[in-house]
Amino acid sequence: MLLALLLQAAYYLTMVKIGSWLSPQQFIQGGSDALITAFSTASSTVTMPITFESLQKMGLRESSASLGALVGSNFNNDGTALYEAMSALFISQVLGQNLTLPQQFIVMLTSIVASVGAAGIPEAGLVTMTLVFSSVGLPTEYIAILITVDWFLDRCRTAINVMGDMTVSAVIDGKHRQAQDVIAAENKQF
Repeated sequence: MLLALLLQAAYYLTMVKIGSWLSPQQFIQGGSDALITAFSTASSTVTMPITFESLQKMGLRESSASLGALVGSNFNNDGTALYEAMSALFISQVLGQNLTLPQQFIVMLTSIVASVGAAGIPEAGLVTMTLVFSSVGLPTEYIAILITVDWFLDRCRTAINVMGDMTVSAVIDGKHRQAQDVIAAENKQF
């Protein structure tokens, strides 16, 4: 799971490098308060105002920062979706049940839907995971096995969720900062 989250973080940094005027280093440094808060609280909802403030301090436009931080914290839960899908596959392997390709597709879809419905509070993914397990006939009582590792993984996936929100804001803000600053200056004159 940790390797998958690291790959997700690498993807986000690549998107920032390709689609934004920020460098990945500026992105990580500017967003460090939000990422640390996300990791320490395991709550994207608690982190939301800090994420918004960090994005604005990085120099992103308010409209870009608000879309990523405020809307993203409710709907963009990539780390949670990844965790729920991997957990279902893990438990199916523990039970010796091979999920067919259509069942794996159902796990993927229900993980995405369940992650959107997950509250931005610690360990909410365990609650919505019942939907994922039920969708392919996995016994939900095996979710209890995951509780032993969920405390740490919840913090990691919350940080990835917040990093995803920040990435959306950076990419929406665009590739060219100078053009945006000129437009903003011109708009202030009128």
